Amino acid sequence: MSGTPPNRAKPGDRDGGGDRPRRGGRPGPRVTVGEGAVKPRPREAGPGEVRIVGGQWKRSKLPVPYSPGLRPTPDRVRETLFNWLGQDLSGWRVLDAFAGSGALGFEAASRGAAQITLLERDGALAAALRANLKRLDKDGTVSMRIENADALGWMKRAAPGSFDLIFLDPPFALDLFAASLRAAAPLIGEQGVIYLESPASPAPIELPPDLGLSLWREGRAGAVHYRLLRRSG
Repeated sequence: MSGTPPNRAKPGDRDGGGDRPRRGGRPGPRVTVGEGAVKPRPREAGPGEVRIVGGQWKRSKLPVPYSPGLRPTPDRVRETLFNWLGQDLSGWRVLDAFAGSGALGFEAASRGAAQITLLERDGALAAALRANLKRLDKDGTVSMRIENADALGWMKRAAPGSFDLIFLDPPFALDLFAASLRAAAPLIGEQGVIYLESPASPAPIELPPDLGLSLWREGRAGAVHYRLLRRSG
């Protein structure tokens, strides 16, 4: 997610001290910087909301609080992903390991997944996920568990073969791709699938060769490279 764009000078602004013209030519107040001066608080930028693109909650919006580095999976990537997976996930056990906005996990729930687990380390984001579930699942029929937890530690403790689909979209800046693949690989069954999202440049990350995973599908959207992995053989 990009940060707040820098302020740009407007025609007529003056550099240096003195009054600065305002709209209509009226001078604004003199601003000084020194001991006791109050600096303006940076505007917190964030995605604001993401939109579910398919299933029973299609077009529903998920409010998302600001969190540094949060970068929800784009709409068109999710559309492609669920065209690959199929629009009906009835019976699937799904883990969204770095949930963030919850876009991937809620897309799976919207398409009928039987069990969905969302992991989110940021407490404010985890609270937002719970609020969004309560708002969408009014009758309480969706089997979704939301945990405020560290994804790597949680996956290392989980039972082998307990999921059919695992979404891995870790924060790009932390370089957790190989570590998250190692933690996730034992958790999928024989027909299980792992979705991995990573930077497209300078080059997509290499898959650790000893995990027994092979590439099934892949794509690119701007700065994002995404792929589906499944067991070799």
